[in-house]
Amino acid sequence: MQGCGWLGAYSADDKKPDKKKYKPSQETLKSMFTGVIAFYKYLMNEEICYGNPAQIAKSDCRYFIADSQVKEIRRLTEDQWEYVLDIAHTLAENDDVYERSLFVIATLKTLFLRISELSERKDWSPEMRHFWQDELKNWWLKVYGKGRKLRDVSVPTQYLDYLKRYRQYRGLTALPSSSDISPLVEKIRGQGGMTTRHLTRLVQEIFDKAYEKMKQKEGEDAARKLLEASTHWLRHTGASMEIERGRALKDLSEDLGHASMATTDTVYVQSENKNRAASGKERKVD
Repeated sequence: MQGCGWLGAYSADDKKPDKKKYKPSQETLKSMFTGVIAFYKYLMNEEICYGNPAQIAKSDCRYFIADSQVKEIRRLTEDQWEYVLDIAHTLAENDDVYERSLFVIATLKTLFLRISELSERKDWSPEMRHFWQDELKNWWLKVYGKGRKLRDVSVPTQYLDYLKRYRQYRGLTALPSSSDISPLVEKIRGQGGMTTRHLTRLVQEIFDKAYEKMKQKEGEDAARKLLEASTHWLRHTGASMEIERGRALKDLSEDLGHASMATTDTVYVQSENKNRAASGKERKVD
């Protein structure tokens, strides 16, 4: 009997589908367990059930592989960061239109900001007055971050030189006051702050120029990561360097706006892996 459609195309001679090609990935399994565990937590809060069997199922699942691999954190090396900052300085010295780029680069890396936290949005406009000083003369930046949460990021003393320089370029006072409603990063043309797309273009131009310079002086291998780098790498670069400097994980976690220190600890583990790799090189074969 002949059929129609896909049923007619199937015969006894056709091979059965290869199950290995259609099994869920580890990421799919992880997402599935996360969702089911969260659902059972909700049921427990509503007192509909009194346990979370999904937790046990996850630990007993023979298809789920606990991942303890060394993951490459997306950040710039110290040498790559030096090239990025140096090229931004050089461009700003030769053409003051690049003062904006220098400020953006320094801010994203030093204050651990996401690009969206520096940009103009429908529900938030970053302004100069969001820099504020407490009674002990410490400077902070109020940031509207992920999950519609406000946080205060500590501002290091050295960074103030970049803030003053940028404000001087814009014809403003050295440091902002509580009444300064000017955009944190003003548009090149028109009024208001810059969008994420415009800010990304500024950063990418600096990355590209830094890559060319580093490639010329250090070689392709040393500079390659600058081709892959995104704005978010500056946030990871700043956080990783702070961990290597020995800053307390709790303080860094709050500046980053992480909901838990476990997220920040992921960065810490990657920094520790650098030491692990360095010590591993000393192992002997004979």
